[in-house]
Amino acid sequence: MASDLYEKGLKVRTEVLGEAYVKKALAGVDEFNRPLQELVTEYCWGAVWGRPELSRAERSMINLAMISVLNRPHELKAHIRGAITNGVPREKIREVLLQVAIYGGVPAAVDSFRIARETLAEIDAGT
Repeated sequence: MASDLYEKGLKVRTEVLGEAYVKKALAGVDEFNRPLQELVTEYCWGAVWGRPELSRAERSMINLAMISVLNRPHELKAHIRGAITNGVPREKIREVLLQVAIYGGVPAAVDSFRIARETLAEIDAGT
């Protein structure tokens, strides 16, 4: 039985990342990874993203920086799309990635710019 926090998290996760992304993530749930998906949905999306002290756009920009530094291209792509959904202009995405270059390393920023350009082109193409 899903908790209220899980339901809140599922709503936020779907609003930010899109229904197709979330359905795909949850379609692969099995007994082994179910606890991870529950943890991510409840605590990441419900408990943290659900807090009012930062806007979704601010959270998106923070995530773009951290995910870039951690070199997680799959997650970066998803969160670039989420940032656009949350109203982060492309110019601010660019500035976040420039900040990554200085404080997280140029290689991380180079990869992040490449992923951002590919993702933004996909968004422009409607895919």
